[in-house]
Amino acid sequence: PGGFDPFSPGDNFQPRQLLTYGFLHASFGHLLFNMLALYMFGAPLELTWGPRRFLAYYLICVVGAGLCQLAVGWWSVSSGGPVHATVGASGGVFGLLLAYGMLFPNQRVMLLIPPISMKARTLVIVYGLFELMVGVTGLQPGVAHFAHLGGMLFGWLLIRYWRGQPP
Repeated sequence: PGGFDPFSPGDNFQPRQLLTYGFLHASFGHLLFNMLALYMFGAPLELTWGPRRFLAYYLICVVGAGLCQLAVGWWSVSSGGPVHATVGASGGVFGLLLAYGMLFPNQRVMLLIPPISMKARTLVIVYGLFELMVGVTGLQPGVAHFAHLGGMLFGWLLIRYWRGQPP
C-alpha cells in the first residue's frame, strides 16, 4: 500500500493479505527458489511434526513475516521512504530454515552458490545475520528482509511455545 495507514479501511488493506501475499511471487526464479527451499527444509520437518503441526507452523511464520514487514514498511513510509510491495513465501521459508536448524543443528547442508558445506545451525545464523545486515543498510532494496527475519522470529517463538519454554 502506498502512503498508507495499514489499519485504515480507506487504504484498502485487508487482513487476509497477511496470508495471501505468501502465495504470490515476483518472478519464476523467486517461486523456484522458495519452492526448492520449502522442499529441502520442509520435508524433514513435516515428517517430524506431522502435516497439521507443519502447516500451522508454516502459516504462522507467513503471517508473522507479513506483520513484521508491515510494521517496518509503515515506519519506512512514515519516515519518507519508498513503498515496496511484499510478495512471496520467503517469510515462511525462513521460518522453516530456522526450525530445521533448531531440530537438526548438526545436519550438514550444501549451499548452491557458492558450493560450501556447513552445519544447519551455522547456515541459519549466517543467513539471519546477513538478512539483518542488508535490511538495516539497505544494500539490497526491494527485498522484504524484515519479512524474512519476521518469519524466523515467529518460528522461534512458536517452537519455544511448543517446548513449554518462555521466549
